[in-house]
Amino acid sequence: MLAASLAKRCPDVPILHDRRMPRSSANIDHLAFAASGVYVIDTKRYKGKVEVVKPLFGQRRLRIAGRDQTKLVEGLARQVAAVQAALADLGGDVPVRGCLCFVAPAGLFADSGLPLLRTLEIQGFPLDHPRRLAKRLNGRGPLAAEQAAGLQLELAKRFPSA
Repeated sequence: MLAASLAKRCPDVPILHDRRMPRSSANIDHLAFAASGVYVIDTKRYKGKVEVVKPLFGQRRLRIAGRDQTKLVEGLARQVAAVQAALADLGGDVPVRGCLCFVAPAGLFADSGLPLLRTLEIQGFPLDHPRRLAKRLNGRGPLAAEQAAGLQLELAKRFPSA
C-alpha cells in the first residue's frame, strides 16, 4: 500500500522495497533515494492512538493504543545503522534518515493514529503518515538525481531482495 502511494506521489524518487538485512532475518521495508538523502522507511499498520511519552525519569517511549512499542524504534535504529555502514564503505557523505510510516488499518474511515497537525518524533526519527512522508521525500537537498540512482544500484547489491 505504501509502495503504491509513494510511486504515485514521488515519481522521481527511486525506491527499493523489501530488502534483506545482512546477517539477519530482519528486513528493511523501503529504501528511498531522495535529494535530501537516503531514507530507511519502516512501515507500520496499527490500530489506535500513536503517541510519544516522556516519563519523569528515563527515555521517551513510543506508545500505540496504550502499549509500549519502543522496540519498533530500536529496530529502525539498527536498520539505519546498517545502511550508514554500507554507505561509509562507499566513501560518500550521504545523509541517512530513518522514518516510521504509519498506514491506516483496513477500513474505509480508519486513520493511522497519528495527530493531524503535528509531527511526532522519537530518537530523531519522525513518525509520518504516507502523505507527510511523500512531502519529505520530494524536498530539496544536496543529492543529484544521478547520484541517487547510483546509490540505489549499490545498495541494491548490498541489501538483496527479501
